Amino acid sequence: MKKSVVRGLALALFLAITSLMLSAQAAAPANPAAAGVVKQLGSIRRITGADLSLATDQGTELAVKVQPGARILRLAPGQTNLKVAAPILLSDLQPGDRILVRGKLDADGVTVDASAVIVMKQQDIAQRKQQELIDWQRRGIGGLVKQVDIQGGSITLSVSSKTVMVSTTPKTTFKRYAPDSVKWEDATPAQLADIHPGDQLRAKGNKNEDGTELAAEEIVAGTFRNISGLITSVDPAQGNLTVQDLATKKPVTVKITADSQMKMLPAQVAKGLAMRMRGATPPAASAPRDAGADAARPRGDLNQLLARLPAASLGDLQKGEAVMIVSTQGSPGQPPVAVTLLGGVEPILTAAPSAESFLTPWSLASVPAGDQ
Repeated sequence: MKKSVVRGLALALFLAITSLMLSAQAAAPANPAAAGVVKQLGSIRRITGADLSLATDQGTELAVKVQPGARILRLAPGQTNLKVAAPILLSDLQPGDRILVRGKLDADGVTVDASAVIVMKQQDIAQRKQQELIDWQRRGIGGLVKQVDIQGGSITLSVSSKTVMVSTTPKTTFKRYAPDSVKWEDATPAQLADIHPGDQLRAKGNKNEDGTELAAEEIVAGTFRNISGLITSVDPAQGNLTVQDLATKKPVTVKITADSQMKMLPAQVAKGLAMRMRGATPPAASAPRDAGADAARPRGDLNQLLARLPAASLGDLQKGEAVMIVSTQGSPGQPPVAVTLLGGVEPILTAAPSAESFLTPWSLASVPAGDQ
């Protein structure tokens, strides 16, 4: 698991191994040889007896030789206190487990003789990640920031067709997306003052009965672009898409990554949504519906609509096709990265050329805690 909870797990492991080191230092006299002691965090790639291949978080690979008598402890995700860690056997370790090792670095610079190994089991991490994802889905909301009251500690959020008041406390944690990344682990610590009207925001916490208020425990926000227009070129090899933006009348090149959410609206659904945007009521279908159109009928909110649509790829897009995109702002010299791309939207753009608000309710739907 290398996304939403990895940094928290890394911190937990670091604190745990630091506690272990302090305990060892308090129990033993100073030793000049301790200068060669190192700590390394990563995931187990291979295991052969007492020899481990460790893929470090720095992108290197180390050989770890677990020494006889080494202390091996299992720590649950989120825990940092070694007093609650359980001793386990070397044979309990498996490829994919996250570990923090402490030991002496050999002269070759790539081998660690480990005297302590703190382990977070792969299945524990996956379970924690799933619990976090369910919690965000159950207790989270997402929308467009309308107003920020720093003194009052509140945020007014536009969510679909309603307004939600998000309240914060000193215990609320804030994160902000990097300008050139849609990945949760690239988000950096922030504060309420970093949030501005026009930002897109996800918050998790307890809601009131009618869903118009939320007491936020966690908030993640970012500034994103809304791009709508016709495709002028597609470059699958480079993962790029160029669109003639209707708002600016200029071409915009957008980067498509593995994290980009790409969907295609069936023609029937696009027409129905366009009629809704014009204030008309879509007529009832008089012919049998195909499975794809039935799964994506425009009912409920747009998060649910997108979830029912099949994924698309750059190969599904053609020059001259209409698309709507939510992207990152992008860094100087770098193209913005698509968060969400929706194709098959020509009827919608015809009905409302400035259909920016159509995208904002769901553009961050896949973020926290998402290995999406």
